[in-house]
Parts: sequence; structure tokens; C-alpha cells
Amino acid sequence: MNKIKAIFNWSGGKDSALALYHVLKEGKFDIDALMTTVNSKYNRISMHGVRNELLYAQGESIGIPIKEIRLPETPSMLEYNETMKTVLLELKKKEITHSIFGDLFLEDLRAYRENKLKEVGLTAHFPLWKRNTTEIIHEFIDLGFKTVVVCVKSELLGKEFTGRIIDRDFLKDLPKNVDPCGENGEFHTFVFDGPIFKTPITYTLGEKIFKEYEAPKNKEDNCFLSTIDEKPAGFHFCDLLPK
Repeated sequence: MNKIKAIFNWSGGKDSALALYHVLKEGKFDIDALMTTVNSKYNRISMHGVRNELLYAQGESIGIPIKEIRLPETPSMLEYNETMKTVLLELKKKEITHSIFGDLFLEDLRAYRENKLKEVGLTAHFPLWKRNTTEIIHEFIDLGFKTVVVCVKSELLGKEFTGRIIDRDFLKDLPKNVDPCGENGEFHTFVFDGPIFKTPITYTLGEKIFKEYEAPKNKEDNCFLSTIDEKPAGFHFCDLLPK
């Protein structure tokens, strides 16, 4: 049976890793590349702040090439949409028909993705959609995945949560109003080991910094729909240094 040609939207974090695990296990799709938006000013994964050297180390260990989508530090929705449309049209020429995401339950974000893909004749696929987030994070840990927190929303979590490995102790320490998967943008992670990796990604913890992002003038100007609110938002970041 011929596999379906697809692109995988890769953030480098835990939801992406678990979604890719299930897609590879199912064997239905032929993944052309792991597509990641990168801040062109700093050469880091957008919003997560992870250096692209570590991103490429993930791709090498997984055995699927990385496809960078380079964006300005704070792209407008128009810039983001135009860039993505150009990339998707190029992918379509390679007979790619599907785009895979690790999203769980943000309805607005799913609708946005589906509508933009429909414009260029591609189909979205969400292998983790509507699954319970507590169940998902425990499955992630039980499968042997290892991930480190690289970014947290400051109004919900202190900087001491950055640089921590997600394990059951971490989950116990989370406030009740924080989703265990950080699905509302509470925190972001970098996966460095697990069943989809040939070898672990090695790193050391670097500097911790705080950054504040201005609120977009309107919702249409926010290209990171799952992360930034309609008011100014602060984030604590922990740098990861490649070994």
C-alpha cells in the first residue's frame, strides 16, 4: 500500500514528539520533513527559544530532515500567512497532500490551520486531537520520552520551572490552573530522548532570561495564536547549550 505523503509541523516539544511517535507507529504517512518556524534574527525555534543547532540534532537523531521556515522576530499575521502559503505551494509540487500537527484541543487554532491548508489544496491531520491531557503526559513519560521546560508564562509559573525535566514530580508541582501539557501556552519544552530518537540530544542549561511581548493590536495580528494573549505577556526562558 502506498503511503500518504505528508509534512510534519515540528515544534521540538513534547506534543510534537508524541504525535510523531503515533504517526510513525501507524505507518500510514510518509513524512517528507519536520517543518519548524525559526526566528531568523536569533536562529531559534519561534516562541520556544531553542537554538537551531539543537533542532537539527533532533532531526538527525530521528532520521527525518528539518525544513526551516524563517520568520522575523515578531511577524505580522500577513507576513506569516504569505510565507506559509509560499512554502505549502512548494510542498504541494512534491505531491505532499497532508500536514500533520500535534494540537490537542484549541478549536480556533485547528480551524485556522484547516482553512489555510484548504486554500492550497492540502489536508490537516491531528493524531492527538481531543485526547485527555493528563492521560497524554503520563503516556509520554511512560513511553520513555524525556523533555526539558524551556519557556514558561510568567503570570502562571515562576522561572524555577524552566530547565526542569517533566516527570511526575514536575506534574505534582504544577498549579491547578495550569494544563499538564501546557496546551494553553503555559509552558514549552524541548524533547531530547525517547523512542523516536536513535541517540539522546545532549545539552547543558544556560542563562535564564525574561521577555515581555506586546499585545497584538487585534487578533488577526497574532500569528502565534496558542501562545500570546490579547494583552502584554511575559515569559521566562532557559537557554539550552549544545554539548
